[in-house]
This record gives sequence, C-alpha cells and structure tokens, in this order.
Amino acid sequence: MAYEMLQGVTLFSEFDIYLFKQGVHYKLYEKLGAHLHVSDGRSGVYFATWAPNATSVSVIADFNHFDISAHPLQKRADDSGIWEGFVCDVNAGAVYKYFIDSPNPHTSKQKADPYAFFAEVAPNSGSRVWDVQNYAWNDASWMKNRKKNNSHKSPISIYEVHLGSWRRKVEENNRFLNYIEIAYELSSYAKEMGFTHVELLPITEYPFEGSWGYQTTGYFAPTARYGTAEQMQEFIDILHQNGIGVILDWVPSHFVTDGHGLSNFDGSCLYEHKDPKRGYHPQWKSAIFNYDRNEVRAFLINSALFWLEMYHFDGIRVDAVASMLYLDYAREEGEWIPNEDGSNVNRGAVQFLKELNSAAYGVHKDIIMFAEESTNYSMVTRLVSDGGLGFGYKWNMGWMHDILKYMKQEPIARQHHHDDLTFSFVYMYNENYILPLSHDEVVHMKGSLIGKMPGDYAKKFANLRAMFALMFAHPGKKLLFMGAEFAQFAEWAYDRSLDWHLLDYESHKGVQKCIQTLNHMYANEPCLHKNDVLSSGFEWIHENDCNANVISFIRKGTTKDKPLIVVCNFADKEHIGYELGLPTKGEYKEIFNSQSTQFGGYVAISQDPIKTQNQPCHGRKNMLKCNLPALSVVYLKKI
Repeated sequence: MAYEMLQGVTLFSEFDIYLFKQGVHYKLYEKLGAHLHVSDGRSGVYFATWAPNATSVSVIADFNHFDISAHPLQKRADDSGIWEGFVCDVNAGAVYKYFIDSPNPHTSKQKADPYAFFAEVAPNSGSRVWDVQNYAWNDASWMKNRKKNNSHKSPISIYEVHLGSWRRKVEENNRFLNYIEIAYELSSYAKEMGFTHVELLPITEYPFEGSWGYQTTGYFAPTARYGTAEQMQEFIDILHQNGIGVILDWVPSHFVTDGHGLSNFDGSCLYEHKDPKRGYHPQWKSAIFNYDRNEVRAFLINSALFWLEMYHFDGIRVDAVASMLYLDYAREEGEWIPNEDGSNVNRGAVQFLKELNSAAYGVHKDIIMFAEESTNYSMVTRLVSDGGLGFGYKWNMGWMHDILKYMKQEPIARQHHHDDLTFSFVYMYNENYILPLSHDEVVHMKGSLIGKMPGDYAKKFANLRAMFALMFAHPGKKLLFMGAEFAQFAEWAYDRSLDWHLLDYESHKGVQKCIQTLNHMYANEPCLHKNDVLSSGFEWIHENDCNANVISFIRKGTTKDKPLIVVCNFADKEHIGYELGLPTKGEYKEIFNSQSTQFGGYVAISQDPIKTQNQPCHGRKNMLKCNLPALSVVYLKKI
C-alpha cells in the first residue's frame, strides 16, 4: 500500500501559533504529535513536531519501511519552527519516529515523538500512533466528590508504589503484573489498609528499568511495560471506583540523554541549556530543561495538564523541585553560572512552577500539586497571587531526616537528641506539609525502615510502630512507601516483588495491623486531620521532657470534636503514673497503644477510664496520670 501525503493539512490556527510562541498554549497535545484525523474524506494521521533548527524532518515508520525519503514533513511558513504533514491510511498502533536533519553535529537523527501518546516496550524506542480520548470512564462518583477527598481538611494517607515491584508473578518467570491485574489487587489492598491515595513512581515512558521512571523520554505516554494506554486509564478508573485517589510522580526537572529522546533534538539544545553549567545535571547525568524558553515551559505544563485531563490523575507530585530552584544545586564553585546580581535562584524555573500550578489549579480546582522540595525556600505552598509557588503541599524532608536520625539512636542516648524529635513542631505550619517516609529512604544502601531501628528483634518492631504512631499524630498529611507497612527487612529492589511472605510472621503482621488501625483512626478522628494546616489544631502539653524521652501534645478539631491526647515514650523503660497537665477535667480512655498485643506488643489496651485530678500540672489546672509502656505511643480521648 502506498501511503499518500495530503498537502496543506494543519491543525494549527494563527491563534494557536501565537499562544505556542508565548508559552501559554495549554492544549498543545491536541496539535503536536501524531493524531488520527480525517481530511477531505481521507483518514490517516497528522504529524507535527517542533524542530526550528532542522533543515529537514521526515516520518520514518513501519508503514514506510523506515525510509527517510518516503514522508517528508513541511516546515510552516511562519517562524514557529513547527514541521507538519498528513499521511493517508495510517492506523492506530503504527510505530514511527522523526528523522531530523540539521547542519549541526547530531548525536542521533532518529527521534521519538516528544508528544507521542504511546511507545514501544523498552528497550525498543519507537513512538506509536495512539488515541487516548475514547476511554469510557466509570468514576463519576469519585470525580464528583474529589474536591472533598483532596481537601486540606480531609485525611490524606498516601501509599507510594512502584508498579513493577509491588507484586510480581514469581511462578511466571518473575513477570510484571499488568495494569489491570495491579488495579484490582492494589485497590483492594489499599482500601482494606485504609490508605486514601496511591502515588505511583513515574509511569511516564522511560528507557532504563533501573531509573525507576525518573529518567523520562515519554512525557505524554504511559509506560508500555504494564499494558496499553487504555489499560492505564482503566487502572485509575478501578482505583477511583474503590474510593482511592491516584497521584502521578512527575519529573520536569531533568531528562535522559538517550539518543532517541529530547537531548539535542533538532541538532541544537532545544529543550535543554547549551552550557553544561546550566544544562547538564552532574549528579544524575541527565539534561536540565531550559525553563527560560516559552515553548519548553509550555511543553511541560501541557504534559501535566494532559495527565490530569486524559487520565483523571488526582494530583501530581513534582520531583526534585530543589534542583530546579537553585542554579548551584549539586555543583561546586565554578561549576555554575550565577545571575547578573550573583544570586543562585533559577528565575526561569520559578516562573515555570508558578505557571504550572496556576494552570493546573485553574483547570482542575479539585486536584493537588505536591512539591518534593528539600530546602528552606519560602512560600512553596502559598498562592501565586500572594507571591508563592502555588503548590498545595510540600514534602517535609526536614521532619523525615530528623525523625530517622532520632529513631536510629539507642534509647539511652535519645535524651541528647531531643531536638531532632521536636524541631519539626517549630515550623510545622510554615507550609502545608506531607510527612514522607518514601522510597528514597530505603534504597542506595540506606537499608529498610525496620533495619534503621535499634535494639533486638522485639525492640526494632516496637520502635518502628512508635515512629509510625507519632507520624500519624503529627500535623501533616501522610506518605508511606510500599513494604514499610509490614516492616520489610530487605532494602527495596526494583526488579523483584516485595517480601509478602513476611506476613506469615506475627511481628510483621502486627506492624501491618498497626498501620491499618492508624489509617482508620486518622480518618475517623477529626482532630487528627481537620486542622492539619492550621495552628489551632495543635497544643503542646510538655515538649521538653528529654530525660524521660517523652513528648506529649493535644490534637484538636472544631469545638464539637473531642480532642486527642498523644503521649510518646521513646525510652526503653516503662513510665508508671506519668503526669500530664490537661486544660479540662473529666475521664479519658485509651484508644490506641502502639505496644498493644494486637500489633505484636506486650500490653492490652486498658478499658478502664482515667480520671483527671484537680491538681496543677504543666501550667494547667488539671492533671492526669497514665502508664506508658516502653517504646510506645499512646492516644487518649475524653469520654
């Protein structure tokens, strides 16, 4: 069959080109790329790509035997730099690339389509013609209530998942589960465990399995490793039908330098900076986007909006924001180029992030934008109109580092590290925070969370349960990486399944039960989530009892919600009759104890109410005495 080209076919209007050049065209994915189209009664595919420095561009594909002369694209007469063409009789599924020639030295002239909706299974690197607009969604109920589910006042407990290693078919040559298989198993598990959202390590197409998806080539294509684009949509649909939100981990900070990718795309540094002091990331050995360029910012914003629109993602976690914000990130003196005034803030990146969040929230007011940002850059979660970056939440990396540093200490030494336990409470309302215990803490020889805990076998589990109980009581939404919820001992490995067999052991089953209980308590107790971002939701009882390794505080909701008393004993000894000063008198009941026998501990939750005494304590009129098991966190609630 001869695949004829029709001349003069375009999807671009003059206004489209104007918006494109200004960097504010947020439907570019409907124009650039490969689109099934009908023109003059002929069906086929309209191809368009941005390559302003190319001397020629052609479509090489399985339908033309990858002949570079068969289907040349035409460069638009305007100065947009867009090449376009319409090829008749091409169907969905066709494999193609662009062959891009230029007068400059070219690493690879064969390029995958930056706007492709699907790709070949790696290690193959071709793009595929695909239509993602015809999936029939069945998540109307979820979408109707999404604003409430994503609210700052709602419980948000995120289960971070790598799809390729959550579970595998070991008996079938260790194969991946496909999108549909994972969807049913994961939605059932997350629902049973009480997680409200699942966050996926990047599923945007990527060439190297060992990058976990963080070295991206396909910014509009779900990885074909686990199935088709429609199956990815169905995956999200199934989770939504089970009441679970889905968050995309997304990487606009850097991209791979593989030949078929964005690097040196048209013989020039089109998407990246030319100077390696700005355009190359020495730590990750990848290219850095040129955020100063309108078309590049638009490309990335279009990617984010595409996933929100076409795949119904409920939020986007923006990876490595700190690396974007600072020109000297991971660089020594002389390895970076400062601004004219000597400052180190990447102004183009700041502009991009503001535009990204404004666009995302402007179109989808009920989603969440998360920043993985590890520095003290101010106003990350403040509105763009107020001078902030506009994110909904920021990962609290400081809390994560401090709590792990504290928990690693032997209990006898913790009194000398009390500030690591309490410092996060000083700044906890500076931003809207997520408390993350993520994949980053269980890779690269860091070991597992349970492996970080000191003491013998029983004490390791007690410490881990106590840390989790503090996490769920601490202001801020929650995030936990898969495997931690049942205390996997081995460091996470991307190429094998989690160690689910550990649930045959009571200690591991107990940690899982503890997380399940904490998730349900977090959701059902308004004081633990309603005022997560408001200072009115927290009150110290006693933060400085370093000699006892104890902190105590109150979590509060509205006036009609009964507050919770949280007491954390990180000492390796029991405290009998520990004194707490409370603002109101009455009877209190223990509703959670991390050392409960149901979690693998050694005490039964007390059913006897504890009465306050009319005696001053901690500056308050009433005192309550309670017993604190060693290495435990206890929640008390007024009857």
